[in-house]
Formats: sequence, C-alpha cells, structure tokens
Amino acid sequence: MTNVAIRPTLLPTATMDKLEALASITRLSENVVRVLGQNPGKFTLQGTNTYIVGKQRPFTLIDTGEGREEYIPLLESALKDAGASSDPSAADVSDIVISHWHHDHVGGLPSVLSLLRRLWDERNVAAPFKPPRLHKFPTPTTFRSIQGHYTLPSILESLPADSYAPGPEGSPFHDLHDTQVISEFSQLRVLHTPGHTSDSICLHLPQDNALYTADTVLGQGTAVFEDLAAYIASLRKMLDFPGYTVLYPGHGPVVSEGAEVIQTYIKHRLEREAQIVGVLKSPVPQGEAVDGSWTTWTIVKSIYARYPESLWLPAAHGVDLHLRKLEGEGLVEKMGGEGKDTSWKFLGN
Repeated sequence: MTNVAIRPTLLPTATMDKLEALASITRLSENVVRVLGQNPGKFTLQGTNTYIVGKQRPFTLIDTGEGREEYIPLLESALKDAGASSDPSAADVSDIVISHWHHDHVGGLPSVLSLLRRLWDERNVAAPFKPPRLHKFPTPTTFRSIQGHYTLPSILESLPADSYAPGPEGSPFHDLHDTQVISEFSQLRVLHTPGHTSDSICLHLPQDNALYTADTVLGQGTAVFEDLAAYIASLRKMLDFPGYTVLYPGHGPVVSEGAEVIQTYIKHRLEREAQIVGVLKSPVPQGEAVDGSWTTWTIVKSIYARYPESLWLPAAHGVDLHLRKLEGEGLVEKMGGEGKDTSWKFLGN
C-alpha cells in the first residue's frame, strides 16, 4: 500500500475562521451565552469569559473583556442571535456588571458601549436610545493596587458620551452591595467575595443553579489573591451559599462540581499554611537565619526545594500573603526586613 500524506485540514480559510468564531461563542443554557474575550494567555487561560444572561432583550452582560477588537464582532453576533425573537424596541443590554477592577474584565467597556449604541441605531428604532446601567462593587477609598497599575479611572474617562445611565451623583457606576438582586430580568444576586481583589464579587444565577465566580475560582488551576484571610473567608462564604451546583468562572471551562472544587481550593490553601507553620517551628538551617529567624525567602527555599528555582520568586509572593494572614491572627511576628527578606518569628505552639 502506498503511503499518502494527508493535510491536517482542507477547509477554506474563511470556513476555518467561522469555526473558530463559533468556538468563541457557547450557549451554556437557554438563559446564558458565553463569549470569549479573545485574550488567551498564561494567566487568562483561553481568555476572559463574558456572559450574556437572559432569554430575550434586554440582556445583562457580565464583564466586558479587555478591549480586544476581535471580541466586538463576536459579542455583536451573539447578541443578535440571542435577541432574534425579541421586541426590536427593547434595549440589547439593560445592565453591565463588572466583577472587579482588573483590566481584562473592564477594559472592553468603552467598545462594548459603542457597539450597543450602533446596534440600536441600525434597527432604526424611533424611540430614544436606552443606555445600560453599569454596576460594580465600590472600590474602598483606601484602595492600593498590589498586583498592577490601577487602570479603571482612565477607562472610565474614555467612555463614549451618553452611552450609559449614570449612577447617583452622575458617577458611571451604580454601586453594588452584598445580597443585592441586580435586575428584574436577570435576577442575578450579588455576593461580595473579596480576596482576589477588594471589590471582587460572585453572582448567583438561579435559573441555571450556577454561581459566576469571576477570578475567585477558575475553571482550571488555582487563583491568585491579594488578601489571603479575606480570600479564604470568601471561599467559605461561597461554599455555604445555597442554590448552585455549577460554577461559571471568569477564565476556563464551566465547573460541574462547584462545591467540591471550592472545598479543594480551601484545602490547598490550608495545607500550604500548615507547611509554612511547620517550617517556622523547625530550626533555621545554618547560615540561613536572619536574627535567628526564618525569612520569607528561606521558607520558600525549604518548601519549594524540589521545584525549579525559576518558580521560587513567584512563590515568595504567595508565602508572604500566608505569613501576613498568620500575622493578623497573632501566630507570627514580623521581625524586620522587606519583601522576600522579611524575617518572621513564630508565636504559636
């Protein structure tokens, strides 16, 4: 038999592009469509998940991606398909909910608002444009970005004029609060879940028995956080919240066994904490002690000894957050130093 080389695909480029676009739009239920933000990466996985919630216009949109041009045609297609049987005089989106301030969730807001105005104008609706309400949990006045540059103010400054319904006192956002139900159409209920960021929220979608978890719980891997004590408290709050089985994450696939995964997150963090406490209780290796104490860096070297050294510096940030949680609980005392050279004394038993 003659060996024949077979090309991986013989589909035309236009067909392949269409298939890739379809893969970026997924109907999760009769009530929810997921649209990928077209920003795949090491930390965003397949990209930021945005969600269109509702069976007909007006929809609620959860998050807006980071502002990639490729996202807007996908969102437009998804909104048109989902709203095909709706009243043309109804707004495409009545509410946009931002889960937290990170750029990959809010950066697309200006282009999304421009799209909504264009869709309205293209339908030649005689009634005045009905701009959406923008919602976000308020950022504390003492806020200080730990993970990166705080881009939200510049994004808000670039919002198109008259493209949204202002909140109280003319501010762009309508402030969310814990347990709030956002709209009569979506019935989304807010859970304030700080830790990943101070303004992070989850959203309960009762029609789907689902919990939108943003970046607090991902579809794959583990999440990063800025405040570990708050983060674990939020995970426990989510675990105790009734009425969901699946998780719709901000990145990654749908999680079918939601409570089990949240329990795994908690277990992983507590196991890491127990490792750190175990190290602090043991003698510091000769030549490694600073004032007779362990430093963040020597703890990292002990716990991650079997891992490549390229991972040690990122790991130091997580270990430092664990130590600050233990400090807040009165179990360790900071002796001096800064960053990875901070020295710690264990006060517990």
